[in-house]
Amino acid sequence: MTQTQRPPIVAYGPLNPYMDAELARRFTVHVVAADADPATLPPPVREARALVSFGSVGASAAIMDALPKLEMIGLFSVGYDKVDVEHARAKGIRLTNTPDVLNDDVADLAVGLLYATVRNMVANDRMLRAGDWARGTRPALSGRVTGRRIGILGLGRIGRAIAKRLEPVAGEIIYHNRREAADTSYRYVADPIAFAQQSDVIIVATSGGPEAAKLVDAAMLDALGPDGVVVNISRGSVIDEDALIAALAQGRIAGAGLDVFAHEPHVPQALIAMDQVVLQPHQGSATTHTRKAMADLVLANLDAWFAGKPLLTPVV
Repeated sequence: MTQTQRPPIVAYGPLNPYMDAELARRFTVHVVAADADPATLPPPVREARALVSFGSVGASAAIMDALPKLEMIGLFSVGYDKVDVEHARAKGIRLTNTPDVLNDDVADLAVGLLYATVRNMVANDRMLRAGDWARGTRPALSGRVTGRRIGILGLGRIGRAIAKRLEPVAGEIIYHNRREAADTSYRYVADPIAFAQQSDVIIVATSGGPEAAKLVDAAMLDALGPDGVVVNISRGSVIDEDALIAALAQGRIAGAGLDVFAHEPHVPQALIAMDQVVLQPHQGSATTHTRKAMADLVLANLDAWFAGKPLLTPVV
């Protein structure tokens, strides 16, 4: 394929070096900053037939309208809550994401956050590094994971991967979805408050989007109770962040392990200051292996589209 035959695409927001190199090998790439004003895009960019972005950037109706020849969006993410899906559907723009290839690494991080939170690992690390242990300070006793009832909020691909990892140590695994899953032996709890009441730990693995916004609210946190722990590897919007901060500060729950936040990359200072909270900068899929696999799936969808073949992982 000659340079003039290469389909023009937009790399929307920062991607990663491997993806950048592979896109440049296949396409005429126009790099557009995530905060660029779509109304100011120059004519060559407006010729783009595809757009690639991370899930945290997505694609608004405004950027779609600014690209009149846009045919598809390749999302470097499983979640697509930052994409105006209905606008894409109305304009006939196809959307793909990257399911499955990141399940294991996200599940691993969820389990790591659970243990780190319950066993006070980060607070103890800080205490040791500060020299307090050597000066005679004794760490506070921690909770335990073994034998606890683990509640999975969202028993999808990632939720199942988390549950499988915790089966050997959990007292019981229960789950809450919009509807009961037909192919699992885990106990389904239809009411979210009853689900929280029956959980010692809630691991949030549900998809984001408006329907899940602030699903974990003050009522659910109170139902979880003062010994309860919340882990979130889903989307920051699924938890009412103000309610979470209040519950932690007042001891109405015991702790939280958070990889995602309501206004990333900005994290409330109140959370940063809490010893009973373990924080990660949205690292669920951030391993070399998985990010390459995600990039390869984005590329495979782009290659299929421009070759006139079926998309591998279509959302729309």
